Amino acid sequence: MIQSIILTLSILIFSYTLNATENQPRTNLRSSYKNLSLSQVQSMSNISIRKKDEWGFYGHGTITHRYEEKSINGDSVVLDHATGLMWHQSGSSDYMRWDNARNWIGRLNYREYAGYQDWRLPTLEEAVSLLEYSRGDNNLYIDSVFNKEQWGIWSGDTYGAKGVWSVYFSLGNVRWNVKNCYVRPVRSLK
Repeated sequence: MIQSIILTLSILIFSYTLNATENQPRTNLRSSYKNLSLSQVQSMSNISIRKKDEWGFYGHGTITHRYEEKSINGDSVVLDHATGLMWHQSGSSDYMRWDNARNWIGRLNYREYAGYQDWRLPTLEEAVSLLEYSRGDNNLYIDSVFNKEQWGIWSGDTYGAKGVWSVYFSLGNVRWNVKNCYVRPVRSLK
């Protein structure tokens, strides 16, 4: 009798937890690219800034993610149920210039990675949302569900004519960049 009650309570608690997670509202992040000033970046929502500097800031995202690793057609992705985004799990294996990053994504779409052709560079808001408060098991400021080789990624947002906004998981910072970064493609879930 007691075992039946415990089993019933366990099922109810699990069911409640599952439904509570599924019914949490999504945090919608901007998905179209912009040319952003330093002050616009430093005043974005869903971030906590530890330190500002002339290039960007050190900080982390404030969204409580609900990640799910998944393999689709043999391709690894990470679904974020908190933001409604699907991320390429590993991203590019090499770092590259921004124009090459856009070409890399074009090839990814041509090959229909995970069955989709709408992969893109993340906006800075989307990329910053991945920054964690502290370093994880992978020694980076990003959840260990993602590849640990990517110390920094490009966004699709620019900084004047000078550069492109990037997120650095190695240091937990955001800054504009003119050199090289990795690519972590994203797509919006429908």
